[in-house]
Amino acid sequence: MNALDSIRQLYPVSERASLGIRRLKGDASTRSYFRVTAPHGTAIACIDPAFINAAPDTYPFLIVRELLATHGVRVPEVYGMSGGTGSLLLEDCGDLMLQDEIPQLDREQLSARYRQIIDLLVKIQSIRPDEKALESAIPFSLSFDHEKLMFEFDFFIEHALKDYFAGRLGESAIGRLREEFLAITDLLVLPEHFVLNHRDFHCRNIMLFRNEPVIIDFQDARMGLPQYDAVSLLRDSYVRLDANLVEELKRYHFEQLRQHGLTTMSEEEYRRLFDLMAFQRNVKAVGTFCYQTSVVGNSSFEADIAPTLGYLRDYIEARPELATAGELLEPLISR
Repeated sequence: MNALDSIRQLYPVSERASLGIRRLKGDASTRSYFRVTAPHGTAIACIDPAFINAAPDTYPFLIVRELLATHGVRVPEVYGMSGGTGSLLLEDCGDLMLQDEIPQLDREQLSARYRQIIDLLVKIQSIRPDEKALESAIPFSLSFDHEKLMFEFDFFIEHALKDYFAGRLGESAIGRLREEFLAITDLLVLPEHFVLNHRDFHCRNIMLFRNEPVIIDFQDARMGLPQYDAVSLLRDSYVRLDANLVEELKRYHFEQLRQHGLTTMSEEEYRRLFDLMAFQRNVKAVGTFCYQTSVVGNSSFEADIAPTLGYLRDYIEARPELATAGELLEPLISR
């Protein structure tokens, strides 16, 4: 059964012939999305190979969606599903992303919108496992542990340094850089500070539907430093915010964490870990963009490589812990 037939199966037989189905632009995942126009309105169909023959109560998207919705986080409704074909029918929350709204806002409006979204982020980071969601269950059983962070660093080494930027760094330099990545990872694995993170909390995963933020692409949620999602939002590969606004919003996030009892860090420690986490997160993003460009053949991410590398110098100059890694990465970030 092809994708269009799978989608039609989610509708009553009487409506299937009249459906309009249009494929939407994809992201960096293996999922495919379609907008479906039916007699009673539109919906978004998702075809996910990972959902094929999976039980709904083991499928991360549905588990995390229910968790977020239960705690008052606005996420798309689920209208129907078929594990046999890996298809889901979701609420259509429009096409307006936070990324699209940013150029339309003045400084005051932009600050207000981002504060609203940080409030939503803190609501996510406040979620704790309860009797129905034990610590052994998704997403609380997953974290940005040593293995995960090094997987992301190694992905960058494989697809950025050894492929897309092949020849810029020699094998010896790459080996030394990996040792620095190991040391940085050790500084970021602090389970005592971990909270729930969306994991990809950037301007393309925040829809604005009827002027309300709606969170999407949350299925990879896991535990980690509260700075991880803040970095995704404020040091975004797809939009560069004014430096003064970033500082204001970092302070706002820290204050909200303190007010909600979510951190015992000092502001100085919060800022230090923000920069270290931002370095890791942006390096990881470059690895993904290089992989999409060179391996998948998806050139839509290539333009985001240079701006993301451009962030690294700020962290390197601010934090001595990153000095050696910065020297080794100079052939990439100097251009």
